[in-house]
Amino acid sequence: MHQQALSDRPQSPARTLCIGSVSFLNAKPLIYGLERNENLRLILDVPSQLLDGLRNRRMDVALLPVIDYQRLDGLRIIPSGGIACDGPTLTVRLFSRLPIPQIRTLACDTASHTSVALARILLAEKYGILPNFTQWPPGHPPPDTHALLLIGDKVVCEEPRGFEHQLDLGAAWKDLTGLPFVFAVWMARKTVDLSNLPQQLDHAKRRGMAHLDEIIALWAIPRGWPPDIARRYLAEYLRYDITDRHLTAIRLFHQLALKHHVIQAPLRDLAL
Repeated sequence: MHQQALSDRPQSPARTLCIGSVSFLNAKPLIYGLERNENLRLILDVPSQLLDGLRNRRMDVALLPVIDYQRLDGLRIIPSGGIACDGPTLTVRLFSRLPIPQIRTLACDTASHTSVALARILLAEKYGILPNFTQWPPGHPPPDTHALLLIGDKVVCEEPRGFEHQLDLGAAWKDLTGLPFVFAVWMARKTVDLSNLPQQLDHAKRRGMAHLDEIIALWAIPRGWPPDIARRYLAEYLRYDITDRHLTAIRLFHQLALKHHVIQAPLRDLAL
């Protein structure tokens, strides 16, 4: 059974819209300059907390993990931007001391919903295995774990030692489906009057991509990113436009998530 639907009570377009986003480097091009927009209030949080932000109305719009579209009724996608890849991601990776088909327990970074769902799907579809998934706070993996799923800046800056086998989830998805993968996309409650927000989000994305050197200097280098790797990550590894092909990939991901019992039926069609 789906979780409780959001209220159909319309909301005033006159008030300041609250925009939720992650603070990871990969989101910086999407939110460039939004904190200076007097009609918006930008709230930064980890991916797994953004759904609650929409549910409890702390946020009107959020850069939501795509799996969460199926976990809350009354949402719509704003295709003004998202975080996607068309091959390797660099920052969403599985690390294992054992060959991947031998993994029996996977300790998962609690910061992401979509990456955990993607790992479950890929391990089942490509390797025919269903490990025991456990959660642990970022930065404190179980000392005896055989396999870890890590996301975000720490994958590059704090790569774990002693894990001989690795799997980049973006590359594995592309190999499996031939499609890009979308980790997060702008979503809003259907009752929120967005006015010209989609155009503002698209403008922020375009300006962000035009100011990558500034973003790298402010947000990548202080976090330990080598500048050349940060530029390749933002300009080559990631995709920020959401096209029809990306929407097709989201629908397939939702179908596979249902097949592998990550989410429950019935599937919600994508509302734009």
